[in-house]
Amino acid sequence: MRADITAWIMYLTYLDSNSWLWEMGEKRILVDPWLVGPLVFGNLPWLFKGERRTPRSIPENVDLILLSQGLPDHAHPPTLEQLDRAIPVVGSEGAAKVVRELGYTQVTALAHGETFVLRDAVEITAVPGSPIGLTTVENGYVLRDLRHNRTLYYEPHGYHSPTLKEMTPIDVAVTPIIDLTIPLLGSVIKGQETALELAKWVRPQVMIPTAAGGDVAFEGLLIKVLQAKGSAAQLQAKLAANDLATQVVEPPPGERFELQLNAPTIA
Repeated sequence: MRADITAWIMYLTYLDSNSWLWEMGEKRILVDPWLVGPLVFGNLPWLFKGERRTPRSIPENVDLILLSQGLPDHAHPPTLEQLDRAIPVVGSEGAAKVVRELGYTQVTALAHGETFVLRDAVEITAVPGSPIGLTTVENGYVLRDLRHNRTLYYEPHGYHSPTLKEMTPIDVAVTPIIDLTIPLLGSVIKGQETALELAKWVRPQVMIPTAAGGDVAFEGLLIKVLQAKGSAAQLQAKLAANDLATQVVEPPPGERFELQLNAPTIA
């Protein structure tokens, strides 16, 4: 056996909270963007309000906007109002409703199991993600660089579908790695054990945390009762204890980060 000398490279820019710019397949994909103004749910800043310590510029030359949920921390109306309404959007049913009401003209709502192909370069498949309320399950996504056949998985709340086992191996997993819980109500974000379970299922080379980081400040009643558990170091130790070679990587917020994966082994 010999190793192919050509490794796969993608670029990630972490824009805080759930927001990302991914560059793969020579396409620029803006994910769950909250980039301007405060983050508030239901016009209740006393309950929850997020503010940026460092402004983030709206990325240029965006090929696609990818939205996992219709809630403001994923489909943030003030940010979406600043973007070109002609940019194609792929999202859950809830997210698609938000952007259509804002006047976006190229909107694809993906049900679980459905696929969208971006300019013959990146294939995006929706998988079950986070439950919202009693009847709605939002989206996670598996993105495939069609030229290099390398994959990235994203789910921002730590709810991973067993259907992912059929898509293994996945090269990069972007997912929470800590737990955020509200006493008596349960988890808002699941990460400690679900990230380890995900790694066992799909054996990613790299796991990248999302949702609970970045240069942001939160206030309100909900923040006072939220409890956080876990860390990147703790997850890395659990991965090693389970004989998993997955590496936890934390890109610095606001910086274009080069992620180089090992080349596949071929005969």
